[in-house]
Amino acid sequence: MARLNVNPTRMEMTRLKGQLKTATRGHKLLKDKLDELMKQFMEIVRENKRLREEAETALENAYKNFIIARAVLSEASLGEALMIPQQSVSVKVTKKNIMSVNVPVFDFQKEGGGDGNIFPYGMAFTSGELDSAMLSFSDAMEPLLRLAESEKTAQLLAQEIERTRRRVNALENVMIPNYQETIKYITMKLEENERANTTRLMKVKDMVAKKAIETKRKQEAAAFGE
Repeated sequence: MARLNVNPTRMEMTRLKGQLKTATRGHKLLKDKLDELMKQFMEIVRENKRLREEAETALENAYKNFIIARAVLSEASLGEALMIPQQSVSVKVTKKNIMSVNVPVFDFQKEGGGDGNIFPYGMAFTSGELDSAMLSFSDAMEPLLRLAESEKTAQLLAQEIERTRRRVNALENVMIPNYQETIKYITMKLEENERANTTRLMKVKDMVAKKAIETKRKQEAAAFGE
């Protein structure tokens, strides 16, 4: 704890008490925000884990089937079959607010592939493994996009959590103790000054009383002398 370099006056103490009250209230609000951010972050992390597992499973199946399809089909036949895609995905990015943090929201639409036909080739000259690979890649698209959205959200929330934690620690361990120590110092100084003033007044009172007594004695002596 370090005491602030201020003049030990009542006005300064009143100002510091106001700042301490504001800092204490701000600390509570930031602590509540930090708790809510952590709650939101843990929910997103759990959702992130689920989406990752779903996407990895779909991609694993897709790559396995695609490797088999490459072994069955020639490179030229495979390239010709996949030359013109039947389906595409458009992504629109908007934002939503989570505890004062703007996080992305991906709104995607699949275009083409009407009636569930996503294959850009005829069935006569391709293998069933290629069909399975195409279906698995298509199934992985949604969890991949949701995973990207979730990971970006988690990253932004983690950054905000770190910033909020630093502010909470600064208030809790630096600012509030400094205000308290300074107010304590000013209080002690004011009490010390008050005691010094009281002692000084008592000395002045004694001096006045002694002078009054001395004056009275002189007056009485002068009266008897007459």
